[in-house]
Amino acid sequence: MTSIRRLEGRRALVTGGASGIGRATVQRLATDGAAVVVNFLGGREPADDLVGQIREVGGSAVAIEADVADEQQVIAMFRQARERLGGPVDVLVNNAGVEQPFRLVDMPLDEWNKVLAINLTGAFLCAREAARGLIERGSGGVIVNVSSVHELIPWPEFSHYCASKGGMKLFGQTISRELAPHGIRVVQVAPGAILTPINHELIENPDKRREVEAQIPSGRMGTPEEVAGAIAWLAGEEAEYITGSTVFVDGGMTLYPRFV
Repeated sequence: MTSIRRLEGRRALVTGGASGIGRATVQRLATDGAAVVVNFLGGREPADDLVGQIREVGGSAVAIEADVADEQQVIAMFRQARERLGGPVDVLVNNAGVEQPFRLVDMPLDEWNKVLAINLTGAFLCAREAARGLIERGSGGVIVNVSSVHELIPWPEFSHYCASKGGMKLFGQTISRELAPHGIRVVQVAPGAILTPINHELIENPDKRREVEAQIPSGRMGTPEEVAGAIAWLAGEEAEYITGSTVFVDGGMTLYPRFV
């Protein structure tokens, strides 16, 4: 580990931590000194591979499988995390999320429920368990909700996704007021167009990628590591006076570059 270990002694849990932004966040938090739980669902290999990489360079990580939309699995995950890390999680990164395009008139109820259950209810369940553990212990902590530019920008065919991220924003702001007296901060990190597996179509189609990048003042898509850097900073002492806010990591996408 070569970086400044700003999160030494911290106990982190990253939902959806085996791929994309979650994976980069696990790596960054571990590099900064935190012991990290890699939450995953289905297929242990990517999570175990990540844990192995972190341990090889002197870091601390464990993999725990759980469906964040399932209350009992979330409760069990936080109990396991406490046992394996030696104390309650004090850095929670609510990163798990899904999306699938449907026009309103074509959207099945099951699809709507799935997206809201994982993206929003999952964040609620995990935040609740993290807060319970920290309040019981009487110690502070940080909850970082990975939102999206679509907590602000409408996105046709993704009304369920936008609803989940808009809900996450107000949920985070509300609980930040409740938890601040306990020394628990709640912040949102809102990525724009990021080069992750969920955006494979943009990565593989140069024309579509150029179309998206034309809407970004910085002229390019972001990387998972850039989002992870923002998350790690917000989790640390340098950001102790920040709560209830959304930090956009979007290359200026929310500046409405095509609006005249």
